[in-house]
Order: sequence, then C-alpha cells, then structure tokens
Amino acid sequence: MPAAVQYRRPRNNRLVRALAAVGTGAAVLALPLIGATTASAADTTTTAATTPAGYPNNLDGWIRESLAIMAEKKIPGTYNGIYRNIIRESSGNPMAINLWDSNAAKGIPSKGLLQVIDPTFNAYHVAGTSFNIYDPVANITAACNYAAARYGSIDNVFGAY
Repeated sequence: MPAAVQYRRPRNNRLVRALAAVGTGAAVLALPLIGATTASAADTTTTAATTPAGYPNNLDGWIRESLAIMAEKKIPGTYNGIYRNIIRESSGNPMAINLWDSNAAKGIPSKGLLQVIDPTFNAYHVAGTSFNIYDPVANITAACNYAAARYGSIDNVFGAY
C-alpha cells in the first residue's frame, strides 16, 4: 500500500503573509487620515498608557513619578529601595490586600503596592497625591514618607515595616 501523501504548504505563503501585514499596516496608518472625524481614540490610548503626570502607567512609571514627588518634598529613597520593598510586599500588584495578618485581624488590612494600613496612609499622605490608598503613586509616596520618619528611608527597610 503506498504511503499517504502529506500536504505541504507552498513557501510563497510567507511572502503573501508579509505583503498582507505590510498592506494592513499601511491601511491602519491611512485610516485616521481618511475617515477619522476626531482624534479622541488616539488620545484615549495615550492617556491609558501614561499617568496624568506623563509617566508610563506601570510599576516603573509609578516608582519614577513617586521619586519625582519625593524629591520635591525632600523625602529620601531610591528606585532600588522602593522596588525591592514593593516586590516583597505585593509583587507589584497595586490592588493587593492582606486579609490575614494582625492588622487585618484588627479590621485594618494592609493595602496597595507597599501594603500600607489606612491610618498610616492618612497620617503620612503626601500633598498633591491621590487620597486613594490603592493609587500606586499615592501608596508609594505615603509609604516612603512613613519609612523616612521611622527608619530614615525606604532604603533601610528589609522586612515588614
């Protein structure tokens, strides 16, 4: 019995796919010029990717924005010290909440990137940042303000604080 013939795609498919990708890219670039009546869609994309201050809307951007505010307010701390503590406390999740430790047992769970409790956040809140404890920049900046008052700097914190 002869072996079954196996279908092989012709090699020119790569060329066809590449040309289709280039054509699609050109169409995407041309669309705003042809049919767009406003630029609101482009503005939304830009806004979503950055913070109101223009930093990237990600962990790196939040830390850099916090450091800029901290520099203005003379709050000590470095990128590495902040990053190290964020990774230990929340793994970079700005919505993290600890529902099992002693603070949580008292009804005041630790929240946000640097796991701050509400009373500490309120006491060390930095003017010009959000009053939302889950706001990444506000959380980092308040936590660093607290760490500066208690330990001299967030850089001196190597465990739960």
